[in-house]
Amino acid sequence: VIALSDVVILTTPPGFRPMHFEAAVDAGKQIFMEKPVATDAPGIRRVLAAAQKAKEKKLNVVVGLQRHYQTVYREWVKRIHEGAIGDIILGRVYWNGGGVWVRTRKEYEEKAGRPLTEMEYQMRNWYYFNWLCGDHIVEQHIHNIDVGNWVKQGHPVKAQGQGGRQVRKGVDHGEIFDHHFVEFEYEDGSRVLSQCRHIPDCMNRVSEGFHGTSGTAPSPGELYSASGETILKHNDKEDPNPYQVEHDELFAAINAGKFKYKDAENGAVATMSSIMGRMATYSGKVITWDEAMASELDLMPQTFAWDADPPVMPDADGFYPIPTPGVTKAL
Repeated sequence: VIALSDVVILTTPPGFRPMHFEAAVDAGKQIFMEKPVATDAPGIRRVLAAAQKAKEKKLNVVVGLQRHYQTVYREWVKRIHEGAIGDIILGRVYWNGGGVWVRTRKEYEEKAGRPLTEMEYQMRNWYYFNWLCGDHIVEQHIHNIDVGNWVKQGHPVKAQGQGGRQVRKGVDHGEIFDHHFVEFEYEDGSRVLSQCRHIPDCMNRVSEGFHGTSGTAPSPGELYSASGETILKHNDKEDPNPYQVEHDELFAAINAGKFKYKDAENGAVATMSSIMGRMATYSGKVITWDEAMASELDLMPQTFAWDADPPVMPDADGFYPIPTPGVTKAL
């Protein structure tokens, strides 16, 4: 950690987040860290321990779950919490899209003029390896799962689901799934249904919706009574950019000498909720929150070096082991 810095911004691949967050807290820095904050349960426990130290040191921590800094979400969730549509009995959260970038081994070996070590390749194509990324249910869909937790004011107590690799299954697609569906159950028995997909030319949707005992919240900024009357319809066209707001608010607090932001714990809970979903889809089992939090399955390498072997290695044809429901151990 740079000694003369006041603020540390943590935006490396997520697998490194726990150790970087610990180092920044130990150095007494104000922190912005991107989501997710870990890729496995041991990493989550490290983040939670460092989050407690950050609070004791009065260090501001903002996590890049920017919907918490977005006007339409702030107003929408506030009204839901005030009871505008009654008790929430069902939620639906989505990140269905065409997928993200791929960095091929061939491309980087041509640039380097030599074969890459396996560690070099995985670090460059990091999205497709769980120790670095956590799968897209963790790295990307966390945004929507976090909104489910925010609205429900808690985390899921169990999850079950399914997923697989239907389209994205080449040698440069590592070990992650291209689709997941998870049913999250909360302490009051209500459910949040989660969909995420990385498949081109399909229905795309990145949003959230909720159903209450006296109305609905079909999308961010919209609330309707059970009879269909409009309670809220927020026009967000003139709202500030939440990606900028989260930084503006953090730096305003630092400049004013205020200890205001303690996002690390929520970031850890949102990340763990997403990891629990991955555990359910990879294993095909019902996974409880307590089981997931207690998991000793450590995805990180034993040695960090360019010539060290990463935790997952390809076979002779360049393909990686793929999680198989009913077979894969997720805890």
